Amino acid sequence: MICISFRSARALAVFAVLALAVQAAPVRAEEATFPPGSRVGLVPPPGMAVSKTFDGFADPAKDAAILIAVLPAGAFAEIEKVLDTDALKKQGVTVEKRESLQLSFGRGILLIGRQVADKAHYRKWLLVASANDLTAMVTVQVPDPDDSYTDAALRASLATLAVRATVPEAEELGLLPFEVGDLAGFRVDDVLRGRALVLHDVPAAADTGKDASKDASKDASKDASKEASKEANKETNSHGVEARMLIAAVPGGPPEADQRAEFARLMFNEIGGIKQVRVVLSEPLRINGQPGFQTMAEAQDVRTGSDVRVIQWLRFGGGGYLQMVAIGNADGWTAMLTRLRAVRDSVELK
Repeated sequence: MICISFRSARALAVFAVLALAVQAAPVRAEEATFPPGSRVGLVPPPGMAVSKTFDGFADPAKDAAILIAVLPAGAFAEIEKVLDTDALKKQGVTVEKRESLQLSFGRGILLIGRQVADKAHYRKWLLVASANDLTAMVTVQVPDPDDSYTDAALRASLATLAVRATVPEAEELGLLPFEVGDLAGFRVDDVLRGRALVLHDVPAAADTGKDASKDASKDASKDASKEASKEANKETNSHGVEARMLIAAVPGGPPEADQRAEFARLMFNEIGGIKQVRVVLSEPLRINGQPGFQTMAEAQDVRTGSDVRVIQWLRFGGGGYLQMVAIGNADGWTAMLTRLRAVRDSVELK
């Protein structure tokens, strides 16, 4: 069983203040291997492949692994402040060395030690690195003793740590639990990894608020599926776009059919960014042969006061439900609704 430690900032402690500057060999982002959906990757040592169960690389036969975590940019400074030997000793970790590491994108701190967990002995490496807009944390675990992964091989691999500017859109979409067969002219605005998709329809002169809403959606993706959905809803109508649509796969839902209307009402009330809401339609319907519920309302944009229309579709089945929410300008809503329905009807769970 693979044991990964160093999970929290306060667990990242070492005993020494020895700083040894090590110049890392530069590596281009395109040379590194990135776990699906991650902006951080590296060239793994021979024998390790991309893990199917966590962000990183693994050699299950050897009980060896490299775990990659991406934290906010400010986490690096906080981690530096709480490096403490005693915290790691409580986890059975003995830190033998601390080094400063200069990477191609920024500086890092490298901790090297050993750990005993469940009577198994491991060599542990922890690299915490600072980039412009994120902190990368890389934990390496290999059996001790084991000649398959030498210190030189692990050091060489860590030196190739790279950060790519973005995750390719096709890669992000591939991580969603559903597929959208027809975008109906909408553009992908953001992907909440493994949970939700935000689409938008923006006139050329109004494509101004995309970055702000995208950042908000990324923050929401750190929450649980339902909370991510709620946060994304709050950004669904923003910055003058003609229409924005959220598609989210959420576990759970009402256990009984007669509870769906109330459930839909509660979910609709979570939609943010609107005021003066007047529900004009609330009824069950079947979507792609599955039970569903639709709610439509007239409202006003809280920022501009302009008239908007809001539609929510819930599709139940498979131990959860699909929530599809769209907000658009009142002008041209009839034509927009036709396109939204085309998107709705093309969504299929994987």
